[in-house]
Amino acid sequence: MSMNLIGGSILNYCYNNLISHFPSHFVRKSFLRAFNKNIHSTAVILMHSKLLNFWKIEIGESVVINQNCVLDCRRYKIIIDNNTDIGPYTRIWTLGHKPDSETHELYGGDVNISHHVWIASGVTILPGVNIGKGAVIAASSVVHKNVQELDIVAGNPASFIRKRKNSLTYTLKFNPILE
Repeated sequence: MSMNLIGGSILNYCYNNLISHFPSHFVRKSFLRAFNKNIHSTAVILMHSKLLNFWKIEIGESVVINQNCVLDCRRYKIIIDNNTDIGPYTRIWTLGHKPDSETHELYGGDVNISHHVWIASGVTILPGVNIGKGAVIAASSVVHKNVQELDIVAGNPASFIRKRKNSLTYTLKFNPILE
């Protein structure tokens, strides 16, 4: 086993099983930014969220990741642009299995989330998906294909509902103390 694999496993364990449960946003963000400068200092990651291989994630300005989310960067990257709000219990996967494979073969791809996206609670985003600027993903939706800018999508599988009417000029301002 390589030292990088062992070190990465220890970092994952420490963050996901110890640090993510600590009721200080400052402590959690300080730990993450010590190993990944691609997490912006204004980003907010609330308690109990799991980040798998967090050194492969890019998080922009004023991003809010609510409680109990899972962000999977085991082999591929997740890139989240500015002013994006991700609701609690959301799961973003970059790796899965091909259901018809005789060997349970893996497939995957980067997930790119543009700016001013609003992802409601309990959403599942599957590998290789790109979400355009200003898109809204309704609660409990399963996103398996790209979402165009300003689209509002809902359901399992997520399908187009309508276009969002928003100038996308707002800045998310959330500064939790003990969340």
